[in-house]
Amino acid sequence: MCSLGEIVHLWQRDIRDDERCGCGARFSACTFWKRVGEHAFGHWGNVDVERVHALRDVVERTRHIPRLAGAQLPPAQRADVREYASFYARVYAAAAAVSGAQVVVDSSKHSALAHVLRWADDVDLRVVHVVRDARGVAYSWTKTVSRPETDGSDEMTRYSPGRSALLWNAHNAAFGLLARRGVPVRRIRYEQFLTDPRAALRELAEYAGVPVADADLGFLGDGYADLRVGHSAAGNPMRFSVGRLPLRRDDAWVRALPSAQRRLVGAVCAPMLRAYGYPLNPAAVPQEA
Repeated sequence: MCSLGEIVHLWQRDIRDDERCGCGARFSACTFWKRVGEHAFGHWGNVDVERVHALRDVVERTRHIPRLAGAQLPPAQRADVREYASFYARVYAAAAAVSGAQVVVDSSKHSALAHVLRWADDVDLRVVHVVRDARGVAYSWTKTVSRPETDGSDEMTRYSPGRSALLWNAHNAAFGLLARRGVPVRRIRYEQFLTDPRAALRELAEYAGVPVADADLGFLGDGYADLRVGHSAAGNPMRFSVGRLPLRRDDAWVRALPSAQRRLVGAVCAPMLRAYGYPLNPAAVPQEA
């Protein structure tokens, strides 16, 4: 497998802004991404980023999901959707060729992009839907976190707990809708993964159609993972972590998220929290799936 990071941000943050790859090099200086660009487009300079952004604005928005999830698309819209998806398909195919991987992993979080890729002719789309308690997500989005790829000049986006709750509902519901449209979707809870990472990765590898031997999971130890340098193009600052990384459940939100905000998020997200097996009382411990 080859992890690419959040490719939804590739066009602006990497091709245009030349931010840092997970390996530490600028995107333009990273040997892996140079080869991917040559394989996919001849050179990254041949990518019409303005066209990608224009297509994104007309097809890849959360508000477009109801239309994207339909059985048919009007011809003009279908042409735009497939053209936009083709940019991603070329990157995926090139990354697979350069890395020799059977599966490439795009960790983009945009549910609308997944619905767009459903219409691609040349992408074998399988979605891993990672779910976390909405209150933990809301707390995470309130933190001030620098983006190392900008050498500290920029910070990750922040949302209010109320906005986070609405986004959590919308995106999780969109992935559920994607499954009902026939796209393979495997849901796994953050808490379930950290309870037994080895079992979780075996399950996900089987889902992806990749056989896994014990040696393939040798980087996992008792409560830690040994990480090598990767080439994640965009995403959480953790992608720059190399070496031994402790694996632990972060439940700081139970204490740190103000009770009024915790109740607000819990009320807004209550139906889906219940559906995913999360207790509305944050003091309760969710049962593992």
